[in-house]
Amino acid sequence: MTEEQIALARRAVACRGFRWMPGMLDVHGGRLVAVESPWLRLDYIDDDDPVRVSSSACLPDLTDPATLGCLLALVREARSEPTYLPTCLDVHDEAWSINAPIPWRQTRYGSYASVLVAALEAA
Repeated sequence: MTEEQIALARRAVACRGFRWMPGMLDVHGGRLVAVESPWLRLDYIDDDDPVRVSSSACLPDLTDPATLGCLLALVREARSEPTYLPTCLDVHDEAWSINAPIPWRQTRYGSYASVLVAALEAA
């Protein structure tokens, strides 16, 4: 992951509506199999036994499709909008937006992950 993606992951974790969900991938390649507050059980592909780590020490991998799906679920929950979807403005330019109805405005973001983090921050 790039420094920009890591900074985005830190913003996501700092959101009030963020929580770890089974299926999420951390930046070190561990797939979350269980949450045992304040611990996460991460399953690494080559390991037989999941590793327990502090949830405060982990960042989500925002390039992973399953992690992005979990982040979308958290956004929908935080916004109380079960059908919420960010809008893709331009596939070629990776332009995404959040539409806020009152007052109506449209803000552009450079990636799907960044629009989800912004939506979670705004919720």
